[in-house]
Amino acid sequence: MKKIVFISFLLIILAACGNNDSESETSDNTDGQQELEKVTVVLDWTPNTNHTGLYVAADKGYFEEEGLDVDIIMPGEAGADQLVASGQAEFGVSYQESITEARIQDIPIVSIAAVIQHNTSGFASVKDKNITSPKDFEGKSYGGWGAPVEKAVIDSIMKQDGADVNQVEVVNIGDSDFFTAMEQNIDFAWIYYGWTGIEAELRDEPINMVYLTDYSEKLDYYTPVLTANEKMIEENPETIKKFLNAVSKGYQLAIENPAEAADILIEAVPDLDPELVKASQEWLASKYQDDAERWGEQKLEVWENYSAWMYENELLETELDSEQAFTNEFLPE
Repeated sequence: MKKIVFISFLLIILAACGNNDSESETSDNTDGQQELEKVTVVLDWTPNTNHTGLYVAADKGYFEEEGLDVDIIMPGEAGADQLVASGQAEFGVSYQESITEARIQDIPIVSIAAVIQHNTSGFASVKDKNITSPKDFEGKSYGGWGAPVEKAVIDSIMKQDGADVNQVEVVNIGDSDFFTAMEQNIDFAWIYYGWTGIEAELRDEPINMVYLTDYSEKLDYYTPVLTANEKMIEENPETIKKFLNAVSKGYQLAIENPAEAADILIEAVPDLDPELVKASQEWLASKYQDDAERWGEQKLEVWENYSAWMYENELLETELDSEQAFTNEFLPE
């Protein structure tokens, strides 16, 4: 479950901005049957349990019930954010971090639902490294993907522990996964516990976790989220409502019956490790909605807290207009 943070967007992609001619209403075909509206949702990474609700909605016919024919695709080189912002896809899976950066650059992308209510990510290390707090990062190597936000997050939590980020060696490991990185003398890396942490349990490789939310409420942001662009919101609001009606049902089933949801994901993506999917799905079931009134709900203070943190750490050139970055208006009541 690789975290990908797009530090800058290629503004040239917006030259193609405009939705894929998705129609706001379904029409009848020559046989008198209702013709489904075709839309695309782009994943942020390879399929995993963050995406289960989408696959459940497809398998159970929830999309069809809403008059939608939904194509779930991989991001490819362009990335989900770019495809959604340019209108080459109606919906995507992203993160609050990258949406925040995009909005500052006037990229017209908006978060329409939080997939998971609280940030479940943190810094992981194998048990025998004895890294149990940010202070222990000193003198160690961190393996990341080369984004400025990584060092800023490490610095932020290390300061609370009276530690110095300059004593951490930051190494760009590219697409290497956590387990490969640990074999390459990397001491700790940033992971989602719900996937990589669960995988470590199944592999009987004990790890220590330093969760971001244990050190700062400003780092309790929404990751991942579902997105649409501003033109889609303005011109096809009913399509967004239909999409989220179906997706909400999908995640609700994953919450109430994680075993069935896991089986659906496994059948849809046979290359996934069934044992990992089932264990991860069980762990995530209570995390999707958590303490929110409904699945997908987002709070203004969460967006304001994180953008303020980014601005304070000089990761944003200007302050974010948080009210424009997300919306709850399309979620089912």
